[in-house]
Amino acid sequence: MTHYPYKEITDGLGFPEGPVVMPDGSVIVCEIKNCCLTKVWPDGTKEVVVKLKGAPNGAAMGPDGAMYICNNGDGFAWGNPGGVTQPVGGNPEYSGGRIERVDLETGVVTELYREIDGHPLLMPNDIVVDKDGGLWFTDHGTRTERSFLHGGLYYGKPDGSYACEIAWPITTANGVGFSPDEKTVYVADTETGRLYSYDITGAGEIRKPNPFAPGEAVLAQVEGFKRYDSLAVEANGNICCAGLTPGCITVISPEGKHVETVEMPDEFATNIAFGGPDMKTAYITLSGSGRLIAVDWPRAGLKPNFSGL
Repeated sequence: MTHYPYKEITDGLGFPEGPVVMPDGSVIVCEIKNCCLTKVWPDGTKEVVVKLKGAPNGAAMGPDGAMYICNNGDGFAWGNPGGVTQPVGGNPEYSGGRIERVDLETGVVTELYREIDGHPLLMPNDIVVDKDGGLWFTDHGTRTERSFLHGGLYYGKPDGSYACEIAWPITTANGVGFSPDEKTVYVADTETGRLYSYDITGAGEIRKPNPFAPGEAVLAQVEGFKRYDSLAVEANGNICCAGLTPGCITVISPEGKHVETVEMPDEFATNIAFGGPDMKTAYITLSGSGRLIAVDWPRAGLKPNFSGL
């Protein structure tokens, strides 16, 4: 296990995820438990950007300067087992999953997609925007007391005119990201601890895996118990998967080889995003303790499209 020193930027956040590094040096995070987008300045000052109906789970900047979010419908019930804030079940006030556009200047929220191909979105989780402005996002699915409804990987245009299902079912689809050349899309699966890799063949299209070789799309499944959350990609193509119980960042090469595992000071290290002048600052959400930290990373991260970084 690798250890890197970290700086705590702020605390007191309500299960933060989906960090988006802004050109002004701030980081906008999704406070899932508090149902809002919050801007965190380098000195730790916090500013609520917009309160939402439902709860933001993942976010990315779009080609028009707006923030595009995965709204999970406020589907979690919350508890503190062992003194750690975490989801403990379903929320009876769950309002349905959807993809939304947030105007950061006015706070206006526009719903884009609530169902795709006739199927309702359940709890959309994470989102990334391709170089043409297309939205690629995951749906984590929902739990009932005795069963689970699966989500998958989806695509939508940012104007709300078209969306489609890309890969379904995925047990618990979570993080999503592109290779540097955008010829590959990666999806982290929480409960299986798998990292999937799909060849992109067009806008919202992949080369379909062989149905008689179900493991074909699995890029990596690192030995030992891992529950992957969100991910970020390094400029060299490595995939950094944030992890839950144990809290860590697992780095996997584009060939599916284990590079390193970085220990985190929280069992719910949920998301990672890169920024800083050399893209070597890793901003990581520690959701169980409600913190945002910064780590000096040994390798540069990939700049997200339309981020202005």
